[in-house]
Amino acid sequence: MRTFRCDRCGQLVFFENSLCLRCRAPLGFVPSQLRVAALVDDLADARRCANLGLAGCNWVVEDADGPGLCRSCGTTAVRPSDGDREGIAQFATAEAAKRRALFQLLDLGLPVDARTLRFELRSSTYEPVTTGHRAGVITLDLAESDDVRRETRRRELGEPYRTTLGHFRHELGHYYQGILLAGPEDRERCRALFGDERADYRAALERHYSQGPPADWPARFVSAYATSHPWEDWAETFAHYLHIRDTLQTAEDFGVHIDGPPPAAAGDGPLLRPAARPQAGVHGFQDLLDAWLPLTYAINQLNRSMGNGDLYPFTLSGPAVEKLAFIHGLVCRREPHAGHSAQRSPRMGLSTVRARDRG
Repeated sequence: MRTFRCDRCGQLVFFENSLCLRCRAPLGFVPSQLRVAALVDDLADARRCANLGLAGCNWVVEDADGPGLCRSCGTTAVRPSDGDREGIAQFATAEAAKRRALFQLLDLGLPVDARTLRFELRSSTYEPVTTGHRAGVITLDLAESDDVRRETRRRELGEPYRTTLGHFRHELGHYYQGILLAGPEDRERCRALFGDERADYRAALERHYSQGPPADWPARFVSAYATSHPWEDWAETFAHYLHIRDTLQTAEDFGVHIDGPPPAAAGDGPLLRPAARPQAGVHGFQDLLDAWLPLTYAINQLNRSMGNGDLYPFTLSGPAVEKLAFIHGLVCRREPHAGHSAQRSPRMGLSTVRARDRG
């Protein structure tokens, strides 16, 4: 996530802010400009999203959005009724995570179209709900917005990490797989890395939940769940890629630079570089990795200094990094050639200009 400043007084403001606490200027996120702007002067008549009070949405409604709802809220097809106090509180939490996920997708140049991408935010308090994706519809169990219930589920499944934002990124991975794989060559390379997606999905999940992941899964996958089926491997890897890009962007904008100690000897990192004809995007992703690994070592040690567990409880193997590099190359095709994404600092932001020299 980038940092933002109030247009009126220059105060640091954040992505979720609807008011500048210094000069009291009303603020709104303008999707077409990817910035939090003071709604004054030429933006004084900007329309607020109808969900400002209900879900804390600070996005501006633009002409293409239609009446009432912004570009993010307009993608939500199902939500709790206004009279469901618990459900609405969970809905507000989920929408905040969704806005952050959609901002990143827009920033990366990926399409966010309410005609083909819809969200159903349902509460399992009243009906059985399975979080998942089907034909452009992403369903989220709003119980995942409750910290206690989500942590309980995380422990039951033995997962190192589980957040509402992570759920959105995983399910969005399923949606974007069909968009990013542009032709037969992409699909064949994807199959070579992730496995044959034509394997029976239901049987694969049943086997995963009954037998668990293979013992050597850390040597080949980003997570245990990624072992269940090639579709899930893709979605878990796509979500992980978004975690990396978002965290690096945040670190860059706050001026966080890790100068050492180096994690390994030069040229001894986890990326397995092909001897000849490297896949497009691999070297660009190595740049990201060279910034990412030292940052994760530092933040994990900082967390341990406070008596907490690792903030980033993952280890990236060579095969997992190759999958991440493939997705990086596909995403770089969609990123703007000129504009906000291509003008970031060449160190932690690792601009698309440098990356071209999720493939």
